[in-house]
Amino acid sequence: MSFSIEGKTAIVTGAANGVGLAIARHFAARGANVMFADMDEARLHKECGEAKEDGNIRYFAGDLRERLTLANLLSATLDSFDRVDILVNSSRQMLPSDPLDLDDGSVGQMMEQNMMTALRLSQLVAKRMIKQAEGQSEGQVGAIVNVSSIAARRTHPSLMGYSISCAALDQMTRALAVALAPERIRVNAVAFGSVMSASLKETLREHREYRDEIEAHTPLHRIAAPEELAEAVQFLASEGAGFVTGQIVTVDGGRTLLDPVGAPAH
Repeated sequence: MSFSIEGKTAIVTGAANGVGLAIARHFAARGANVMFADMDEARLHKECGEAKEDGNIRYFAGDLRERLTLANLLSATLDSFDRVDILVNSSRQMLPSDPLDLDDGSVGQMMEQNMMTALRLSQLVAKRMIKQAEGQSEGQVGAIVNVSSIAARRTHPSLMGYSISCAALDQMTRALAVALAPERIRVNAVAFGSVMSASLKETLREHREYRDEIEAHTPLHRIAAPEELAEAVQFLASEGAGFVTGQIVTVDGGRTLLDPVGAPAH
């Protein structure tokens, strides 16, 4: 089986910066047609430039929490590339939570951003994948990869909302994998920890001491570049992972192998 994604069409959300941008760039560099999707239109334009009509990159700006925006994203992808083979749900939000504050809305906000948006888009794209595979009796119909976090398995009070939303995303991954398996659509997730995401960069600017803590709690003693996560996502999206579904693949430099008490997971 091949790990190639050349010629495939992928939608990557959260693609204006950090991990999502690294995944989208990685896919495009390996010959996939890529729709970069994000709310930040200015940043998308900066990263993608003037998308050429005959090129393999397009971008779409909009609030993916809105159902109409999701439908428009799919339509824009089909208008540009005629089909969609891969969906990478990489749009995430991280907010601090106060577990004892009854007025703290962070849990609901992150559930909507990190889980519900991914679920709705996955449902929409999966229906399209099924439709375009009519008459196709064998082979992979599509692949969905959710970008999660080891926060789903580690406890830190200030990250309660983020942890709950990531745990929900992981369970959604498993449920959709079973539901879509008869349609030959695979659904997996990559849970990352010590990766220099946009949110971690911001955290390290405000709390420089966290870098030492994270590296001390990571057996490989470093924070990975976003590009390293992109390789794992490509594997799960490729036909080389054709018998892999419903799995949460951990890419964290070994952090979850140690005592879970320590530096916050990002």
